[in-house]
Amino acid sequence: MLVLYPVKQVNKRALQGRCKAYKMEFTGIIYHNTDISDKSTFDKLPKELQDFFSQVNGIIAYNGGLQIRGCINEPEWISLEAIWSDLHKTYDCLTKEDIPFAQDAFGDQFIWRNGHIHRLSAEFGELEDLELDFSSFLEKETENPVDFLMLESFNQLYDSDIRLSPGQLMNVYPPFMFDTNDNRSFKPVPAKEQIDFLKSIYLQTKDLPDGQQMKINIE
Repeated sequence: MLVLYPVKQVNKRALQGRCKAYKMEFTGIIYHNTDISDKSTFDKLPKELQDFFSQVNGIIAYNGGLQIRGCINEPEWISLEAIWSDLHKTYDCLTKEDIPFAQDAFGDQFIWRNGHIHRLSAEFGELEDLELDFSSFLEKETENPVDFLMLESFNQLYDSDIRLSPGQLMNVYPPFMFDTNDNRSFKPVPAKEQIDFLKSIYLQTKDLPDGQQMKINIE
């Protein structure tokens, strides 16, 4: 059973959610939803995701470092159906049964596949099996979110006042996959814009050999 502290009792940034079954605790919450407005998507989910979304149907924690989607019609940037129906059309490693239930601050995706959690590197189009089930994923990300979600550089940006608002992801240019002698720029952008950017990078580079020079087309 998931127990959420009422917002009126604590500062929103200090709001924490705990679940005995999943042994989880969220901090740095900037968005949280409980209402299920997309029942058709909810009905398609495996039971463990239904159990979770019944209590936490969309949450952005760690100041944007982890963004778990929900069965929501609006806003689209947190809608599970909006990305679930689309992401597999771009990435060769995904199928329509794979559920992109969450993402990190930069737009890499966490995928539920047959009871196991995978991480999709959205620039490279590479799918890593984290060898965790859903409950173990929640335990890992709450026990040590900085290491598990690789938040060190993101937290440094936060401390420098480069911060995400709900509906945003962090754009990086040049992308991490490219070697550069220049400083990278970091900028909050709308989540869909960042996801489309990562898709574009993947599509332009997926058939290139390592070390190949290229010119990036950005629309």
